[in-house]
Amino acid sequence: MMSSVKVQCAVKASALIGEGPVWEELEQTLLFVDIAGQKIHRWSPATNQIQSVETGDTVGFVVPRRAGGYVAGVGRSIVAVDWSTQTMTSLVEVDGDKPNNRLNDGKVDPIGRLLAGTMGKEVRPAEVQRQQGSLFSVTSDLTVTRHLDQVDISNGLDWSLDHRTFFYIDSLSLTVDAFDYNSHTGHLGNRRVVYRMEEGEGLPDGMTVDGEGRLWVACYNGGRVINIDPATGVRLQTVSLPVMKTTSCCFGGPDYSDLYVTSASLGLDQSERRQQPLAGDTFRVTGLGVKGRPSNSFSG
Repeated sequence: MMSSVKVQCAVKASALIGEGPVWEELEQTLLFVDIAGQKIHRWSPATNQIQSVETGDTVGFVVPRRAGGYVAGVGRSIVAVDWSTQTMTSLVEVDGDKPNNRLNDGKVDPIGRLLAGTMGKEVRPAEVQRQQGSLFSVTSDLTVTRHLDQVDISNGLDWSLDHRTFFYIDSLSLTVDAFDYNSHTGHLGNRRVVYRMEEGEGLPDGMTVDGEGRLWVACYNGGRVINIDPATGVRLQTVSLPVMKTTSCCFGGPDYSDLYVTSASLGLDQSERRQQPLAGDTFRVTGLGVKGRPSNSFSG
């Protein structure tokens, strides 16, 4: 890790499974979810205040909506969230034939299409019924398309700078994959492996792409975020965190130079909790010398 890199606890969230951070440019706030805690959080660095909405079921992701408010993956439903009234309205449901499934990570592509994945029931953290999940897209008119099936844990996703490559993680495969992506049709093709996790790196979880087109992948049970050049498959940098269950990351701050990293506490035993008192909190990494990109808003 470069000497200028600093890791600080930014949000004392104490989440069971902190996930899905998204920087809101307009509000200068950080959105993230607690999947098992069934909450959407919104944190303001200016005031250090957290506001929360309870979702009543597991919540895999939250993203801004162009029409205002947010869209979240709650249980197996894509829901509209009205923050001011703390209410949710179901827009569309997925995996109707798999009642034990739940939505996990989701993100919006450059034209406003939502991509979100599901996973089977967890026996305990990261132990699931295999090959129950899928990857879906949802367009502005709420048309749902299934792109992949037999997924174990649908997880991190993002796009290349030219929008022509889609990066995707199915955590138990221990790889970061790429697809050719047609942003007009949403079609995925030519799947290939960009990076294979190495011993001790844990499971690939959430990820983000920086302004230079490189990947930052949170490593669950690995206590780190790794920076990968997708063109070469080379790991360029490792950022170590004081918690093992690092879950996802996004760039934020006024100029997008801060990397925010979420984490989980669920599944730690008592001695691990003593060794990792910050488990479940959200961290800010500064001094990386790279900037991220604004997040996209769902067009529906």
